[in-house]
Amino acid sequence: MDVLSSRILLRPSDLNRSRRFYRDLLGLAVYREFGPPDDPGLVFFLGQGLLEVSGHAPSPPGRSVMIWIQVRDVHAEHARLAAAGVPIVREPVAEPWGLIEMQVEDPDGTRIVLVEVPADHPLRRDPRPALPPGRRIACRVTTRSTEMRRSIARPVCGMTARFLYRGRCMNMQVR
Repeated sequence: MDVLSSRILLRPSDLNRSRRFYRDLLGLAVYREFGPPDDPGLVFFLGQGLLEVSGHAPSPPGRSVMIWIQVRDVHAEHARLAAAGVPIVREPVAEPWGLIEMQVEDPDGTRIVLVEVPADHPLRRDPRPALPPGRRIACRVTTRSTEMRRSIARPVCGMTARFLYRGRCMNMQVR
């Protein structure tokens, strides 16, 4: 499967209330607005993903749907959201796996997990070895012909690269 784009779709019971919650209380930035001007759907930036809040559902989603959002300071978000009247389901807690997590609910009861990754957590460290002096990228792509670059090119690092830019594995670049 070649995934080009993705988003989480929420169909709230009250679209206007949910638009206000995600835009005004959580403070998510709007990516786009669509549909009728008097009752538009909104798509919000959600880190590296998107959250679409549109349409109407006859009932709230089950407890199996949760949204995970990484924030810089979970304690500051806790104070801000509590002051705004957002229902706090779970106070910030340092989890055994090393993340600091709290939970809130949107107007329809969808759980939102706010997560802070502490500075000393393994998610903050790059486990790759340092690049040799003078190298700007971590892998070089080798191919037998120009036609093969798009389908079965193999970077020297061993990763399979299906999509390349000018013969380079872009997800391995170091900036």
